[in-house]
Amino acid sequence: MKKALLSRLSLSFIALAALSGAAAAAPAGTYKIDPAHSVAYFEVGHAGGISRFMGRFNDIAGELVVDTPEKSKIKVDVKVDSVDTRTEALDKHLKSPDFFNAVQFPMLSFASTAIALNGSGEGTVAGNLTLHGVTKPVTFKLKEIGSGNGPRGDARVGYTASATIKRSDFGIAYGIPKAATDDVDLRINIEAIKQ
Repeated sequence: MKKALLSRLSLSFIALAALSGAAAAAPAGTYKIDPAHSVAYFEVGHAGGISRFMGRFNDIAGELVVDTPEKSKIKVDVKVDSVDTRTEALDKHLKSPDFFNAVQFPMLSFASTAIALNGSGEGTVAGNLTLHGVTKPVTFKLKEIGSGNGPRGDARVGYTASATIKRSDFGIAYGIPKAATDDVDLRINIEAIKQ
């Protein structure tokens, strides 16, 4: 009985170890962001913070270099004109000079300066965030979601990054705090294809 139990436990441990190995880090190389499977979200407190409101940007592009932490890089470009709250009038207001001023500042971008990931694929990515014509250092929490082959056999990797910024730091102070809070949660979900 004990031998059978130990044997089952050993087999379970081997299976678990095999699964852990399957979740290994993404293969090194340059990856291009797949815009069809990547998105940038923002969430803000509405009406002085009585509720949470979320919007997204539909046009995202960029590139990743997956290597050792010292050589890895992330570059993301988001067209602010692609803002989508499911409400046309609000989208128009967000594109106006009150908020993003999409005509004068068409791009939100992030370029990494340092990446740290542990063995579980969790860590941080520090870099420069440019929004509304202002560039500030921001550190995102970073997590590798997975890696493997896509439906057509191409090598892919997925990450999610999240951070909280103050929009007033980027010159977007309209309606603080009555219309919307100063703190904005940002989240970027990335799926990228190896080149």
